[in-house]
Amino acid sequence: MNPSDTASAVAATTSGSALSRRGVLAGLAAGLVALPAVDAPVHAAPRRPAPAGAVLSGGGGHGSAHLRGADIAVTAGRRKEGRFGVMFPKLSGFAPEDALLEDLAHRMIDRTPPLSDVSLSNDGFDNPDMPAGFVYLGQFIDHDMTLDLTPLSQQQVDPKGLTNFDTPYFDLGSVYGRGPAADPQLYDPADPRRMRIGSTPDGLADLPRRADGTAMIGDHRNDENLIVCQLHLAFLHLHNRFVDSGASFEEARRLTRWHFQWLIVHDFLPHVVGRPLVESMLRTDRRGAVTVDRRFYRPGNPHRPMMPIEYSMGAYRFGHSMVRAEYEMHDEVTIPFFGVPGHDLRGSRPIPAIARADWNYFFEIPGMSDPDDRNMARLIDTKLALPLSELPPTVVKHADGAILNLAQRNLLRGKRLGLPAGQDVARAMGVTPIPNDRLGLTESGWNGRAPLWFYVLKEAELLGGRTLGPVGGRIVAEVILGVLALDRSSFLNAPTGWTPGSPSFACGDLLRMAGVVQEGVGTGEDELPEAEGLESEPTEDEHAEDEHADGGIDEG
Repeated sequence: MNPSDTASAVAATTSGSALSRRGVLAGLAAGLVALPAVDAPVHAAPRRPAPAGAVLSGGGGHGSAHLRGADIAVTAGRRKEGRFGVMFPKLSGFAPEDALLEDLAHRMIDRTPPLSDVSLSNDGFDNPDMPAGFVYLGQFIDHDMTLDLTPLSQQQVDPKGLTNFDTPYFDLGSVYGRGPAADPQLYDPADPRRMRIGSTPDGLADLPRRADGTAMIGDHRNDENLIVCQLHLAFLHLHNRFVDSGASFEEARRLTRWHFQWLIVHDFLPHVVGRPLVESMLRTDRRGAVTVDRRFYRPGNPHRPMMPIEYSMGAYRFGHSMVRAEYEMHDEVTIPFFGVPGHDLRGSRPIPAIARADWNYFFEIPGMSDPDDRNMARLIDTKLALPLSELPPTVVKHADGAILNLAQRNLLRGKRLGLPAGQDVARAMGVTPIPNDRLGLTESGWNGRAPLWFYVLKEAELLGGRTLGPVGGRIVAEVILGVLALDRSSFLNAPTGWTPGSPSFACGDLLRMAGVVQEGVGTGEDELPEAEGLESEPTEDEHAEDEHADGGIDEG
């Protein structure tokens, strides 16, 4: 089946009639009444000194897992490259006293408890330009980039990750694993061209799950909360829709990947770094070939590019400041992010009906009226929502010495992995550094420098917090666009150029295409929207590594 035939088969359109998703707030839905109130003590952040052997590992989510090879700067040297590397090898690591980092971390917590309804959000932390779905798309992107499927035998001979067995390509390894032959549990046993989709006890679509409730997917981190879990489910539906329209497995996988990559470049990055920066970095020649202006991200091995620690352990963690304390999952049902077990948004369990996502509350959906209280991301700033001040046991093991404050974990990890100071990175990039007095770091122990992660957040905050600033934005854009440019099978390197049909194709269009935004959300029974621009053949190098391990367990 050629791509134009596929386009015709997929282009069954919906009416797209405008729908009002919410009227005047009339009170909480009956289902929400059953949710126990989340008292402040659940998230209270006890101030205790970090022990010398403070535990930063354990658990399976935000700030918890060890990324193999991320400590390359301190174990092998700042000019070494493996799975990870250093973007600015001439800069030394910044190592302030742990007590300073602990105190800063506690100042970074917003003490506002979760709201009973998102419409009550009036504290000035909402980002009017960014629906909250982009926070979880960013988490999904990060997991795809850092997934580590290196076989255990290879990890054992290379425990420090000095050999890059994998790539950080955006190839949806979290969805496809190592392919149908190596990971058959991810595929429909009746038709291995299709992704396996499970169902909840009430018959709604879900990730395929084991008896203990955990998901059978390519990356367990995509099951850590009920929002990213449902985003993962949408990609399973999207692949199956391409197959159902007549595409082969390989073609459906390519189209799903390319639509995902398009969103990264044309929707996600413009929201988080600003469209002008993205457009200034992309250059298209007369043949349609795209090149990326990379001034600082220059991996030594372009075929297996490293992930810079300044990106993965510093700048990209901007998303932690955007997490809300609560989310409205559908009309009049608001649920706390972390709260009473079983009544919050923690995952690793079947998706409860009350937490089924109406995607119009997370993204702009074509043909649908905006709800009057869509979840908006928090501003990119130096304040983290209260639930992140004490991560629950499902995220971080509550062992002796465990640090549960996500800000403290990020700051200490940055120090221990040898991240340079924010001002040093700014100078290396030719950007005028922000002095510590403007950053609010007045203690003498800082010596005029700031941790990179905090610097990136404060830089954005001082500019209004709607997007990253010049240092954080450039690091994030260069690495993401650079990885896409170096991947010969990405849509940027399609031999004749490729688009999904409309230059305005965005997250809402993809969710419509997957069939998960109308009545019966998540069932996959909606009609397909128009899918355009599926005309390009796969590139010559259609992921030679697909059937081999590819990617890495990161920290959410």
